[in-house]
Amino acid sequence: MPKIDPDEGPDPAQRPSLKTFLALAVGSAGVVYGDIGTSPLYAFKESISHLRDHAGRVASQDVIGVVSLMFWTLMIIVTIKYVLILMRFDNHGEGGVLSLMALVQRAGGRGARLILLVGMLGAGLFFGDAMLTPAISVLSAVEGLEIVKGFDGRIEPFLVPIAISVLVGLFMIQRRGTGGVGRWFGPICLAWFAALAALGLAAILKAPQVLAALDPLQGLGVFRRHPGVTPVILGSVFLTVTGAEALYADMGHFGRKPIQVVWLALVFPCLMLNYLGQGALVLVDPQAADSPFFRLAPEPMQLPLVALATAATVIASQAVISGAFSLAQQAIQLGLLPRMTLRATSEVHAGQIYAPQINWILMLGVAALVLGFGSSSALANAYGVSVVGAMITSSVLAVIALHRLRNRPVWQSLVVFGPFVVIEAAFLAANLLKVAHGGYVPLLIASAVIFLMRTWTRGRARLAQAEQSGPDIKDLVTILAARPPMRARGTAVFLTDDPGKAPTSLLHNLKHNQVLHEHVVLLTVRVVRRPRLADSERIEISDLAPGFKSMTMSFGYMESPNVAKGFSIARTMGLKFDIMRTSFFVSRRSLILRPSKGLAHLQDLLFVFLMKNALRSADYFQIPTSRVIELGAQVAF
Repeated sequence: MPKIDPDEGPDPAQRPSLKTFLALAVGSAGVVYGDIGTSPLYAFKESISHLRDHAGRVASQDVIGVVSLMFWTLMIIVTIKYVLILMRFDNHGEGGVLSLMALVQRAGGRGARLILLVGMLGAGLFFGDAMLTPAISVLSAVEGLEIVKGFDGRIEPFLVPIAISVLVGLFMIQRRGTGGVGRWFGPICLAWFAALAALGLAAILKAPQVLAALDPLQGLGVFRRHPGVTPVILGSVFLTVTGAEALYADMGHFGRKPIQVVWLALVFPCLMLNYLGQGALVLVDPQAADSPFFRLAPEPMQLPLVALATAATVIASQAVISGAFSLAQQAIQLGLLPRMTLRATSEVHAGQIYAPQINWILMLGVAALVLGFGSSSALANAYGVSVVGAMITSSVLAVIALHRLRNRPVWQSLVVFGPFVVIEAAFLAANLLKVAHGGYVPLLIASAVIFLMRTWTRGRARLAQAEQSGPDIKDLVTILAARPPMRARGTAVFLTDDPGKAPTSLLHNLKHNQVLHEHVVLLTVRVVRRPRLADSERIEISDLAPGFKSMTMSFGYMESPNVAKGFSIARTMGLKFDIMRTSFFVSRRSLILRPSKGLAHLQDLLFVFLMKNALRSADYFQIPTSRVIELGAQVAF
């Protein structure tokens, strides 16, 4: 496993041209805002459903009040917190909860374990969101077929099979990469946001009194009139900001400015026009409350709108799936998950990767959610807990980051982010009321991910402690100089986690083969808490003794370690060798469990299972398999 190192250094910042800026802006419209951009499909419908009377009507002041709550939720959480404040906390251009965690850890200070736990919690909740978003988004889109003339009353039994077919097809094409499909994401989402604005504006012109929703007192009035259902209303209103974490998480792919400009100039106005339009429609036609979004469109346009909505939800799902792949890569590089297969799907964009294991786990989870809940309304009860939980973790980490990185007093950090934590805590409390009705699903997913990460980090720490008994490399070099073994021609590279200790593979080679190559390189692969490194920072070489060299090969946590490429860089630094005439020695550990009970025993068994099924070092580090020699070693664990 690569060694984690806290080194940092500036990444070269490039000012994009106008053409590049526009391309990034259009791309962000699809990838970044796909999730939050499809919230109008279900958020308003679910929010007013709690206020309908026995005749299915909603009071006009309550309709306006709910729209007001949505407007100010988007304004406070998305615009102010994420777009204007949190996006300033980037880790060399990268965002997201794990990037923020790495940024805070690099600053040092107390509470390292707590910060790690908060980062794990945020990652676990994101994986829960990655399963729920495709399920509710696609299902809510295909449910629009229920109001299409000719389908009403007949299509309901086929909605779940249609949704699953769309989702399975989406996961099946992941191996091909998102590059080809991705170039359509931006234009389709631009058409989607244009449709949102046009439909909303047409309805507003028929009931302009809905504009009173811009007054925050209208939203507070809903709580005063309906104190008994305030929590459930809050829980549904929160659906308007699902996907807000994507603004921060995808910052490394598109940059801060394009994401900010697209939100302020396009996405936020279009979303609010549509929410205001849905409210205006219900004011004019209370019976439209059962499906206010699709009823905004004239009857001949409803089927095309369903098709456009399905395309938009597929894009939203693709965005969160790609985010899960990137998060898995970060977690592996930061030592939170075992090595898995990660395949680059683009020669141009380093961030486009495919993680087969994560893909199939997500597909099975999403299919189970669609089958288990059966409708977007039922899924809405499960949705929200994971999103607001991830938001709170980012707020907590941001408080620490502002204190440690910007040298602000704790009270100033709390003044800046405290109000957001309070608001998000209120939303969390409201969403926790859904736990018994499906909200337990994201909590179970997050708990499983956290348990997995905690087991892996605990096991790695114990394994490193068990292997500390080996001799120091300097002592071994002294012994070999006094009693030199037979030397074989060529170069041998021994992978080691600790450059100060003699690798187990080296000791076993000496013990069993009683031979040493004429050129020995002790290689340590480390992952720094920066997204990417320049090639000039990649390699460090030092001489230990005649014929012995120590090499440290560094990678950012957003990069795939490539030892073969690293050695080609080392060749330019004077290290002469032919990689196809070089032997790479790696240790393959066989763990012997020590007696333990309860949860510790379960974690030990899980760690052994993960070790056995982790990707081989040679494959993970992209070493030519024909040049790898594995030497087994038993470790009392």
